[in-house]
Amino acid sequence: MNEAAEIIDDRGGIGLPLHDNTLRSVTILGSTGSIGCNTIDLLERHRESFTVEALTANNNIKLLAEQARKIGAKSAVTADHSRYRELKCELADTNINVSAGPEALVEAADMPAEFVMAAIVGAAGLRPTLAAVKRGAIVGLANKECLVCAGDLMIGEVERNCATLLPVDSEHNAIYQVFDFEREASVARIILTASGGPFRNADLTTMTNATPEQAVAHPNWDMGAKISVDSATMMNKGLEMIEAFHLFPVTAEKIDILVHPQSVIHSMVEYVDGSVLAQLGTPDMRTPIAYSLAWPERIATPSAKLDLAELATLTFEAPDPERFPCLRLAQEALATGGAAPIILNAANEIAVAAFLKRKIQFMDIPRLVEFCMLKVGAGEVNSIEAVMEIDGEARKIASENIDSRQ
Repeated sequence: MNEAAEIIDDRGGIGLPLHDNTLRSVTILGSTGSIGCNTIDLLERHRESFTVEALTANNNIKLLAEQARKIGAKSAVTADHSRYRELKCELADTNINVSAGPEALVEAADMPAEFVMAAIVGAAGLRPTLAAVKRGAIVGLANKECLVCAGDLMIGEVERNCATLLPVDSEHNAIYQVFDFEREASVARIILTASGGPFRNADLTTMTNATPEQAVAHPNWDMGAKISVDSATMMNKGLEMIEAFHLFPVTAEKIDILVHPQSVIHSMVEYVDGSVLAQLGTPDMRTPIAYSLAWPERIATPSAKLDLAELATLTFEAPDPERFPCLRLAQEALATGGAAPIILNAANEIAVAAFLKRKIQFMDIPRLVEFCMLKVGAGEVNSIEAVMEIDGEARKIASENIDSRQ
């Protein structure tokens, strides 16, 4: 880091100032979620390297206000218009700017932060993330749906505006660290690893009768409810496959998925000479978040250090397509292209929400997604407006199907 001296902060972490002692300004879109909270944790440990421009959240107002105070954010934004007064009251004795509504999220992304953590879950994160990209920011992408729903559009804007897109998902971050972008023709394939989730060894009867509590009980990672259910269905891996297609210069046929229960190897790149490069680490999202925050430098994290001797064994297996049909649906969506990935994602979001509310069973999730993929036309998509229109139509059809069962 330009021979900068080490600074030891009051929490015991070791940090290095970035860019010749210039603080990197940061905005977090979705600060109260799992990724956002982990990002806040790292910023607290490296106060000498970062300032915070804006924090945004949906409706966890108390936590948003607490974070804004603690980290010294200039602005705090709630996506919910009706919660403006509550947030304003929570921060009344501060100089923190307060705003509310979907457009306020876009305005927050457009504030002059050098780095934007895009961690709003679902299609709601699309417009704010795009706003950050359009002003040429460094964007830490923790929202799969941005590339699943609008991959071509997003990557086109990244290139047009000279923005930097850094994947934060542990799998894509791992690939990013070991992918030779200067010699992309030498890449034979990329391998996304999957833990297999809580139902890796479960039979179909057990999965059919699974409760939301069982589905969110991930064996390795501490994540939010929606992404935990996606891990249990392995839809997360299907979405990651689509995301990888847009992030890396490989064809769909060169993207493989491998179940690795220990979650130590976060993904791999195989080269034409037979070499396989992997990024390893303990399952802690603060590692890929830190890589993105400090890029192209590195900062220390409190993540447990990997002890391979203690671990002793790493195992691998192919995913079971019968018990995890979401993988097939994602592959079909990627092959079809156009609106198909948007429909896949929208229907899945509605289905997972319904499952968490106990309106449908666990194995109804892929059934509902497939129903919507057959029902909604999968034409071409050439604008964000078209993306949102198709997204809305798929959600409507999925919701109507669920309501008809009640």
